[in-house]
Amino acid sequence: MNVDGPNGPTPVDPQVYRRAIGRFATGVTVATTFAGQHDHAMTANSITSVSLDPVLLLISVERAARWHDAVSESGVWGISILGHHAKAAASWLSTPGRPLHGQLDRVAHHRGAATGVALVDGALAAFECRTTGIHAAGDHSLVVGEVVGLEVPPRVDPALVHFRGRYGHLD
Repeated sequence: MNVDGPNGPTPVDPQVYRRAIGRFATGVTVATTFAGQHDHAMTANSITSVSLDPVLLLISVERAARWHDAVSESGVWGISILGHHAKAAASWLSTPGRPLHGQLDRVAHHRGAATGVALVDGALAAFECRTTGIHAAGDHSLVVGEVVGLEVPPRVDPALVHFRGRYGHLD
């Protein structure tokens, strides 16, 4: 409970907030970009469809993340929505301190036709985006991009989901 005190609302404990928001089941994606002669990739679950006209997608990225600087430099990025079979890739690309060089060597991928960014093979869907804005939001940035390429395979495998700090799947 957040109670107003004499100096306004009592701040929310970030650890309690993290535990609470972890109860919101989300899909799992891999975000990719290319900068400084290297692929950059990370697991993400904070993406949002923003608009249909124009078609815009948003990702929330921690400003301290390598991916943040890379996407700021490159201006293009990809999102691959993961199926249940991609749990190992999601786990690897969320490992803090993993090496930058060759981080996609253990993840099957191909290059998107519109931007050339890496997209995960077997993804439920993949999006290629050109950045239209980066907006500060606390310790994160909201990166908004116009979708310039799509891959939508005809099959629909079970989705990889994240809930209470663990991976699962949804049929």
